[in-house]
Amino acid sequence: MARDMLTIGAFARACRLSPKALRLYDELGLLRPARVDPETGYRYYAPAQLEQARLVAWLRRVGMPLARIREVGALPPEAVAREIRAYWAEVEAETAVRRDLAAFLVDRLTTTSREDTIMLRLRHSAHSDRGLVRPANQDTAYAGSRLLAVADGYGPDGGPASSTAVAALRRLEASELPAGNVLNLLEEAAREAAQGITEEAGTTLTALLWTGSRLALVHIGDSRAYLLRDGALFRITHDHTVVQSLIDEGRLTPEEAVSHPQRSLLLKSLSPDRAPAPDLRLQDAAAGDRYLLCSDGLSTVVPDARIREELGTAPDPDTAVRALIDAANAAGGPDNVSCVVADVVEAAA
Repeated sequence: MARDMLTIGAFARACRLSPKALRLYDELGLLRPARVDPETGYRYYAPAQLEQARLVAWLRRVGMPLARIREVGALPPEAVAREIRAYWAEVEAETAVRRDLAAFLVDRLTTTSREDTIMLRLRHSAHSDRGLVRPANQDTAYAGSRLLAVADGYGPDGGPASSTAVAALRRLEASELPAGNVLNLLEEAAREAAQGITEEAGTTLTALLWTGSRLALVHIGDSRAYLLRDGALFRITHDHTVVQSLIDEGRLTPEEAVSHPQRSLLLKSLSPDRAPAPDLRLQDAAAGDRYLLCSDGLSTVVPDARIREELGTAPDPDTAVRALIDAANAAGGPDNVSCVVADVVEAAA
């Protein structure tokens, strides 16, 4: 019988759980071995248990407590998916409260006089291009002294929808931002934008609002924000798409996602028939940082390695924007493409 089974070591390698974790899950009744040798106590697992073990590993990676995993593990797949969504909503709500408190404490503990503070500002450029296939441009790209934004509209009124979303944020650019409340203001602006969009349209929205030392991010959809810092490229947004959810669940690899037929299907966007739930966060800024905001007309046809190369070699934001749009069109230009690039630089006192 043991010949048809996997030893605990082989099973651990296959499901990416350590033997120590497997022994713990056995003791907790979370993942029992198929057979335990009565003489040696050695554990054996059936190949059919791999899927359950991988689910446990994924749930632990998202931070779900063991007691809750025990309850979830006995449910059918659709019920497990509902439990994961509910758990993650709880995590996001708790994280938002802790994030705001942490930001308040950092500001309180690091406040210095203006004379001792390095003043920073943004040097920026924005451009939107129709691409080589689409009959019209439904993107909106904007860069101002405090606001950077990209919106990608869809539907018959997609162009007005993206313009409405960016316009709602531009009102904040001229406003005095109350300390500790900027993320709430961004969320309210996104909600107002959704209410102003027609029933036959929707839009993504990715924007950064400069506060003087940090950038406040609001993001919904599959437009993206990247940070180039010390030569390394980081994506600071998470796509709200069906394909990204499959990647997160381990059902699809990033390489498979590139050619997936549903790669453009959105799970979240700004539209009048749904309440927007954008991602919100504060991003610390440092002199020398270079930020890129782009619609998926760039990210779906230009790989991250090429994006990093163009951002890293361009001498200024305008050159970077033009090079990235040229790269998207050279790759076929199948969609509208919009780019905003901004450098964080030291300002004169």
